Amino acid sequence: MKRQQRSTTSRALTLLTAILPLVAACSSSPDVPLGQEGNIAGFIGGVVADEPQAALVGRRVLASGGSAADAATAMGFAMAVTLPSRAGLGAGGACLAYDPKSTGPGGGNPEAILFPAVAPANPGRADRPASVPMLARGLVLLQARYGVLPVEGLMGPAEQYARLGVQVSRALLRDLAVVAGPLSADAGARSVFMHNGVPLREGDLLLQPELATSIAKLRQSGIGDLYQGQLAQRLVEAMPSAGGGLSISDLRVALPSFTPALQRAYNVQDSFAYLPANVPGGLATAAAVEALIKNNTDLAGAQRRVAAIQGALRRGAAPEVALLDQSLPDADLGTLPASAVFGAVDHDGKAAMCAVSMGNLFGTGRVAQGTGILLGASPASKPAPLLSLAMMTNRALEGFRGAAGGTGQEAAPVAAAFGLLEGLQGHLPASPPEPGRADVLACTTILPKLNGGCGWSADPRGLGLAIGGN
Repeated sequence: MKRQQRSTTSRALTLLTAILPLVAACSSSPDVPLGQEGNIAGFIGGVVADEPQAALVGRRVLASGGSAADAATAMGFAMAVTLPSRAGLGAGGACLAYDPKSTGPGGGNPEAILFPAVAPANPGRADRPASVPMLARGLVLLQARYGVLPVEGLMGPAEQYARLGVQVSRALLRDLAVVAGPLSADAGARSVFMHNGVPLREGDLLLQPELATSIAKLRQSGIGDLYQGQLAQRLVEAMPSAGGGLSISDLRVALPSFTPALQRAYNVQDSFAYLPANVPGGLATAAAVEALIKNNTDLAGAQRRVAAIQGALRRGAAPEVALLDQSLPDADLGTLPASAVFGAVDHDGKAAMCAVSMGNLFGTGRVAQGTGILLGASPASKPAPLLSLAMMTNRALEGFRGAAGGTGQEAAPVAAAFGLLEGLQGHLPASPPEPGRADVLACTTILPKLNGGCGWSADPRGLGLAIGGN
């Protein structure tokens, strides 16, 4: 499907606009087995990611009959190789997941899959405390609840990228240019991101053999190996040189979880969903959406509201929905960590949108020797990133309307809100105010009842990719 051009003026949200021509219906091909590209004929859905090669992996998963969660899982592992500056195995994050069927995991409601960064209980003399690597555990939980393909196969592209090499993307080069100097101080990081002491350049091959071995171990022995097996032991043994301060106990007790998403009704049929109120970015994104619905031209006002909500939470306000209805003073959020987003919607109207962060660009800047894992920064020493995700579903017709993820530090919640509201009107690509970036999957109709009028876009000012197929 061709991207629809965004109109030059923003209009108020209009639900269920004129039905666009339906795309070809989807079906399974009897000649192509589940798990092989070509299994789905016709409309397969779409994917979006902040790194293009990961998005291509996600599209292949959808075309092979995988669900949106399968595609998101494969993209997440791929980005751990292609964009480790923001989405390495050392990252933490959260996802919104949705199955429209009332018999599905969430009972027809969006769920949040939470795998936040976890600080070491006792970092001791660690000079750069690391967070527990949570990305793998979060992705596997997402896939276990919402996937249909074997998770081992979804890790395959990431392992191949790490072992055989992948061309350095512009997204990674952009991040590398910011911190190349400090990154060069670590021998492990230097061996991965530099060649003869010079940072990788466009066209160079990114090779990560140790990381490939770690991913292969996860694929063959199961995800638990990183948290209480041989890989966990290797990671802990690397802590003295990496200065991370993690212990086996830290790894063992850090578990992902799932919980109902924060929902706010829009009308009698449609509801917005966000990450829960206790997740940094959840309430802020809800506040941004509601501010823009009231006045879709006052983007600066929406940003002030985001800062006010987050500032109140920093001052100790209870993370409750009631905060959205309170008058709050302005606040300055300061510098926040970078993040990345990726997501998918499939032909059945199932969706998954994720936001992850290393807690700092390239995390601690150190690679755990023998594992290839770039360590995320401990949340005890850094402000929390705003994980900004928004989704709209239609409860009455059991269907998906749209989902968006925002990045851009303090501007991420407004970016997600702006992207979703624009996408619901068919105004794609969406370009929120700087420094925000929006990745969007949205329909002017309802999936899977009417699989038409759907589009997807990566922010044109960013370096990601949105792709799908009919």
